[in-house]
Amino acid sequence: MALELHGVEQAFADQAVLRGLGFTLADGRIGCLLGPSGCGKTTALRCIAGFEAIAGGEIRLAGRRVSHAGHTLAPEKRRVGMVFQDYALLPHLNARDNVAFGLHAWPRRQRRARSAEYLALVGLPDQGRRYPHELSGGQQQRVALARALAPEPRMVLLDEPFSSLDVDLRAHLAQEVRNILRAAGATALLVTHDQLEAFAMADEIGVINGGRIEQWATPYDLYHRPASRFVADFVGQGVLLPGRLGAQGVVETELGPLPGRLADPVPAAGAVEVLLRPDDVVHDDASALTAQVANKAFRGAEILYTLRLESGAKLLALVRSHHDHAIGERIGIRLDTEHIVAFTRN
Repeated sequence: MALELHGVEQAFADQAVLRGLGFTLADGRIGCLLGPSGCGKTTALRCIAGFEAIAGGEIRLAGRRVSHAGHTLAPEKRRVGMVFQDYALLPHLNARDNVAFGLHAWPRRQRRARSAEYLALVGLPDQGRRYPHELSGGQQQRVALARALAPEPRMVLLDEPFSSLDVDLRAHLAQEVRNILRAAGATALLVTHDQLEAFAMADEIGVINGGRIEQWATPYDLYHRPASRFVADFVGQGVLLPGRLGAQGVVETELGPLPGRLADPVPAAGAVEVLLRPDDVVHDDASALTAQVANKAFRGAEILYTLRLESGAKLLALVRSHHDHAIGERIGIRLDTEHIVAFTRN
């Protein structure tokens, strides 16, 4: 494994930040720690980099124990590249020299050749003489990535790397950065609070809540098979609809029995809440089942409808935007729940 965390504990001023944090990341994979502000994801990244000591547990890089209580291997000895939130480019150096900054022990000719190689890898082959203030935010981000990759580290860590960019650029650049990391054969770990960035970049995502991993899984499984209410609420959109799970594994709701198969973990029979995503609710004019449009949000190709059921419960539905219905209008719906995610009702 490229990276292993086992039972990692960390606290500041007696305030616990990481509580038994653990996960593994294989060579060549791109992982992500996803969670809200204050959940501990950036602290975890700093501990992996060696900037923070840990109070318990251990961190291993390529099988070597680099952190445990009472010992922290220095950051410069870990062979870990870091892309900071503000990029941390040196303003008095041009792009070429920023990329070569971590190669100061190399001969001058080799430094220049490696810098040119990685500027080309990130799509900036002709920008080497430009200074950071002459580059756009996206270009600065690429220079920072090239600098992190140039020494060929065991792993690259990225701390909220797109937070200073506008929304339209984030998704595009996240996909580009993924392609660059793939081309370099790099193992990488990203931290972010933005699930769209996480989905665009990562092979595996760990959702953090209160310093613990709630679930470590692929983006698909986090969305379709969330392991807890927190993950279901934090990843994607959806509502929890009251229902009842029978002994035969059929979930009954006010919309009738739900089609599909229960996803693990399966709750005990009885009162449950069922997660329904917007893509589980299909607009169908031929359906006898109807709901009232309570709200709508135009999204270009689609409209996100908030629908009110007879009980007052609400659903979300994504509908192609040429189906433009007025608030208060009743529309036909049907359910397409391939994966039924249910939690025991509190």
